[in-house]
Amino acid sequence: MIKVEGLTKRYARKIAVDNISFEVEKGQIVGFLGPNGAGKTTTMRVLTCFLPPTAGKASVAGFDVLEQPLEVKRRIGYLPETPPVYPEMEVHEYLEFVGRIKGVPKEQLAKRIAEVSEACAVSDVRKTLIGKLSKGYRQRVGLAQAIIHNPDVLILDEPTAGLDPHQIIETRDLIKGLAARGDHTIILSTHILPEVEQTCERVIIIAKGKLVAMDTVANLTSRLRGAETVAVEVVAGESEAAAVQRKLEQVAGVSRVLANQHREGKLSFTVESLEGRTIRPGLARAVIESGWNLNELHAVGLSLEEIFLQLTASPEDAKQEEAIAAAAAPVGESQ
Repeated sequence: MIKVEGLTKRYARKIAVDNISFEVEKGQIVGFLGPNGAGKTTTMRVLTCFLPPTAGKASVAGFDVLEQPLEVKRRIGYLPETPPVYPEMEVHEYLEFVGRIKGVPKEQLAKRIAEVSEACAVSDVRKTLIGKLSKGYRQRVGLAQAIIHNPDVLILDEPTAGLDPHQIIETRDLIKGLAARGDHTIILSTHILPEVEQTCERVIIIAKGKLVAMDTVANLTSRLRGAETVAVEVVAGESEAAAVQRKLEQVAGVSRVLANQHREGKLSFTVESLEGRTIRPGLARAVIESGWNLNELHAVGLSLEEIFLQLTASPEDAKQEEAIAAAAAPVGESQ
């Protein structure tokens, strides 16, 4: 649905986007992440035909952004970080205006305005001047204009900025619902990383204009961590904690076992493997064959925040972190 090949965008001497390539399949929700100044907004402006690329190609629904910009625009709904609303217009007349511009058939326009107003929770302010709305309401009006023509592709830049927690959940559910029908492909750019974890199937991460990762969060976790980390909970008494820990430590491929705070009747451990080793089947066998009941066993992944920081940290940041760690080390500890 979206295909980017060798995309580059230069501003005078500055390279904002540096030879990036990626694809997004129909019906996917993809989180597009990067630090401020990484090139996210520039990439989205190229995909929406707002800016031409300096080099490379980009297409949406099979249409080239340079050669067929009108066809691309017909198939895209775009919500920039600052919603493109007119403060002197009422909500319903603004949506009618946008609907006409975006080619919604006249006989369907009233129905479509009602649908997007309900979906984006702006029906109660339809007669209100946009200039008198709160930031959260303006954001929702911006989302309504992005979907009024039922586009194939939605490009959303910080769609929940300014919304309260309840509105964030509603917007997140709306975005999931749009993708769940299989009719919409969504690129979501946000700084709220838990939102991406809960909403997106894949992530694309760029830093300093370059693509640094494109995968699922689970795959990125295993790739970055190398070793497997597993949470194990065993039904056993406190007096058996040492015996359970020894049994887990004896499993092939285990590097260390950390005892967590135990709950009544349950013992909890975090088990780390040697790099490249899979230990979950061995851990399960060790517990069950020893006569204990296994209550829980699952892989522990890096959070998206940890992944993001690892992939976007500059060499200077890494050196600074090493210096801080060295300074904090106990006296006499090997560096």
